[in-house]
Amino acid sequence: MNEILSPLSALPFLSDLPPWAEALVGLSLLVAVAAAGNFIVRRVILRIALRVIAWETPMLRRIASRLANIVPAIIVSRGIYLVPHLPPEVAVVTGNVVSALVILSIVLALSAALNLANELYQRRPDAASRPIKGYLQVAKILLFGGAAILMIAVLMEQSPLLLLSGLGAMAAVLMLVFKDTILSLVASVQLTSNDMLRVGDWIEMPQLNADGDVIDIALHTVKVQNWDKTITTIPTHRLIAESFKNWRGMAESGGRRIKRSLLIDQNSIRFLTDEEKAGMRRFALIDDYLDSKSGELADWNSRLAEAGRDPVNARRVTNIGTFRAYVFAYLRANARIAQDMTLLVRQLDPTARGLPIELYCFTATTGWDDYEAIQADLFDHLLAILPEFGLRLFQEPSGLDLGQLRAA
Repeated sequence: MNEILSPLSALPFLSDLPPWAEALVGLSLLVAVAAAGNFIVRRVILRIALRVIAWETPMLRRIASRLANIVPAIIVSRGIYLVPHLPPEVAVVTGNVVSALVILSIVLALSAALNLANELYQRRPDAASRPIKGYLQVAKILLFGGAAILMIAVLMEQSPLLLLSGLGAMAAVLMLVFKDTILSLVASVQLTSNDMLRVGDWIEMPQLNADGDVIDIALHTVKVQNWDKTITTIPTHRLIAESFKNWRGMAESGGRRIKRSLLIDQNSIRFLTDEEKAGMRRFALIDDYLDSKSGELADWNSRLAEAGRDPVNARRVTNIGTFRAYVFAYLRANARIAQDMTLLVRQLDPTARGLPIELYCFTATTGWDDYEAIQADLFDHLLAILPEFGLRLFQEPSGLDLGQLRAA
């Protein structure tokens, strides 16, 4: 060791100093050389390199900064043995600690490089459907785990294989500690491979109070920004273990479903008289319906008359059937309703609150505000025109109704 420490001791201006002063001067020179090396790398070499590359991002600068820390660390780890009168134990411990810091700097630089890779990947058009953030996080876990083993081996001056040989006995403990990570990794692979979830998808998961857009997909969590602007964080593995609704199919189809009923007062349903049928000719939308219905009923009723049947068996036009035909024609004539998707106007089972006439159709847009406006305009018109067919909506009595009844 004396031969290693001799170079600085042989300097002329150190020969007349006490040992502690020589050690202090040697440490000062070592720090100065390390600082000079750091300055040269950061301020000169890195700047030139970045200009040559002609492409600079904050993440790339962070990687370069991490790597620049290696140069002064190497200078200290090698130069500490040249400091005179420094106890060998101190030199060895310092060298080991600095070597561990070199490993840490390299790992941090590689972690920043993975972040840069994710940043570049997100610029791809298919990045939303195939995120790699979860895989990169797994790579980081393995990277930092390996770095921890190497750093411990360097500090203990033992072979890393010796430490790895003891991991077999800790497998059960590691499985328990990293249970969530393993579950999340499997779930992330399934979500990505099956294209079940993308950034930007609108999902609903009522059991976790999630209803909004996916803003981030990571290894352990998926973040959903709800419509009230709150953030719900969902463990990734729960998206596989439990059900959720993804509205991406609706958005890609170009149409959004309207499924709403009008509750008709059943006491207002009746046959139309000949005068009322003639009056229905005012509605141009149901001309074809009335013509086809009149021909169909006339043929039916004429055969009944020929058979000598009672007129009670005759078929007649109802106001509710005519109204259904009008609603269907109105939807077919509405340019804001998707004509290439399912379009139904149907009766549901009668209830104590009336006869439901359900509209089942799709708007020609998926925008939320447009969808609500189309739906509101549609039912505004139908509610206003309903009395023209001699029909009434069912509505439970209010206090005003009871007051008017009492006054009468």
